[in-house]
Amino acid sequence: MDADGTTGPRAGTAADAAVLPAVARPDEITGIGRDAAHVILAELGLDMGIFPTPAQLVSWAKLCPRTIQSGAKTRAGTTGRGNPYLKGILGEAAAAAATADTFLGERYRRLVKRRGKLKALVAVARSILVIIWYLLSDPTARYHDLGPDYSTSRLDKDRKARNHIRQLEALGFTVALTPAA
Repeated sequence: MDADGTTGPRAGTAADAAVLPAVARPDEITGIGRDAAHVILAELGLDMGIFPTPAQLVSWAKLCPRTIQSGAKTRAGTTGRGNPYLKGILGEAAAAAATADTFLGERYRRLVKRRGKLKALVAVARSILVIIWYLLSDPTARYHDLGPDYSTSRLDKDRKARNHIRQLEALGFTVALTPAA
């Protein structure tokens, strides 16, 4: 719908439109182009009412982590098969977003250090799918990148130092803090 209240196939194309067309909303996400947005919308549809939460959409697409437990042993399992077209296009979008200097790219770089390339790509694809759910469930929502320094800016260094000191003291060490030179 445009600012003047008009609806129809050309709605949302004006510069001052309150609502973007459905294809343009996922297109704002880093790594997703117009063609990828078309494929995603073709696979998901426009009605996000069938997925009340983003977790249910992620589970339907089989992009959620799976835990296999037998007795006291717990290990990670595969995510499952899901929709191959949706997973394929989200994987391509995640790979493209991983190279960018954005929040999603930094998320990939943080995860790849400790989880590996493929698991980091699946995690970024999952994040992209959650963003898409929010964009499609609220027509007035717009994508805003948080920036590559989002995670580091929210890090509380004093709290992290206290936790490390507490862990060392629990192991029997005496910790004396001296300022760095």
